[in-house]
Amino acid sequence: MATVTVRRRELDFWEKTYVKEVGRGLAITFRQLTKNLLTREDVATREYPEVRRKYPERFRGRHRLMRREDGTVRCVACMLCSTACPANCIHIVAGEHDDDRVEKYPVSFEIDLLVCIYCGFCEEACPCDAIRMDSGKHPLPSFTRDMQRIRKHQLLEEGGLSVAEQGGRSK
Repeated sequence: MATVTVRRRELDFWEKTYVKEVGRGLAITFRQLTKNLLTREDVATREYPEVRRKYPERFRGRHRLMRREDGTVRCVACMLCSTACPANCIHIVAGEHDDDRVEKYPVSFEIDLLVCIYCGFCEEACPCDAIRMDSGKHPLPSFTRDMQRIRKHQLLEEGGLSVAEQGGRSK
């Protein structure tokens, strides 16, 4: 295999200082700026929060816990949602329920939104229709990590009454 020598031409003074290329870059920037200010065409910026983006119908928003007809949480602390979660962001502490028809209930139910990947596996794994992600709300920014951990009472505030029978079957 033969070696090929490549001869490079020597740069002149203006090419070494990059004045020509900086000028070209500034010209492109100025042209785009005037186009955006005067014509407002091809502008990708949204005027948030005045103009909000419409979420798709199947958007997975913030989690919510559903309630039974009597107002208690539908979750029976079966731990299927936390087992199915690939990010391991759901933490449940189970306790014995006073009602004989319900074996357990979640004493605490916590989701770490900074770890959650919003895959929806928890919603699919739940046999009781207790957890949903169809709230249509995205997680809001915060200044502390603790504010990104949503707890049982916050999840119940987002949720509502579920029309499914306990066990996941629709009426």
